Amino acid sequence: MTSTPNEWTILSVLEWGTSYFEKKGVNNPRLSIEWLLAHILGMKRLNLYLIFDRPVSAEELQEIKPLIKRRASHEPLQYIVGETDFYNTRIKVTPDVLIPRPETEELVEQVLTSHKKGDELTVLDIGTGSGCIPIALKKNAKSWSVFGTDISSSALKIAKQNAALNDVEISFFEDDLFNSMAFVDKQFDIIISNPPYILREEESSLDDEVKNFEPDTALFCDSTQEMYQALFDFADRFLVSGGTLYLELNARTATEVDIIFENENWTASILKDLGEKPRFLVAKKI
Repeated sequence: MTSTPNEWTILSVLEWGTSYFEKKGVNNPRLSIEWLLAHILGMKRLNLYLIFDRPVSAEELQEIKPLIKRRASHEPLQYIVGETDFYNTRIKVTPDVLIPRPETEELVEQVLTSHKKGDELTVLDIGTGSGCIPIALKKNAKSWSVFGTDISSSALKIAKQNAALNDVEISFFEDDLFNSMAFVDKQFDIIISNPPYILREEESSLDDEVKNFEPDTALFCDSTQEMYQALFDFADRFLVSGGTLYLELNARTATEVDIIFENENWTASILKDLGEKPRFLVAKKI
């Protein structure tokens, strides 16, 4: 950014930033500079084009420069601005939590359309991370009693902040799925989980902004069989008869998970996401 400050407008910053990010190999270069500039100016991204000839002050340029540098290093936009949108909900995110994905919004939609929002249901999200799943559920189904667990105390701190920001009451517990101690006599009508499901052998195929910035514990598992067997065992113990388990899957290993649920006490089906990939398992305990 070599021009003098009084020469910069919203449009010229957008054009310069797009070109710069393209040279740096950043994903979605135009969207990236739009998002950063909108964040600095405190406005919605699309509103930039309503005042594209507005001058950008020297102070504003100084604010955006370090953000551009971070994005050029492939740091995710959501971590740079500190928030993201999930199912019409604003969620705070930091490198302590996974950035919510659109596929997980599909999982939330599946849950909400499969159960009556006015019923008094008890719901648990395992591996809650930012708390985006239970918060979205509670905002749309206020009669439900919603719980969330995570092994990471840092993630739970963010989840609790997000619940407060969205003015919903969620009960969060620090808990290890493989040695669960949070619940003894509790039973749930619905259990949900988007667990770490990427295998280590897939790490090299991931974008830099995923593998270099998002938390390993939220991304990777050593064994598909081990992870989803633990979820099955937990659900078999804590899900009510007639209750439903919703799991997000790695499309590459979905059939391995389906085999786990070939049990006389369960009925299970694999559902595809909007990209036609096998992404979700919905299992009912008989």
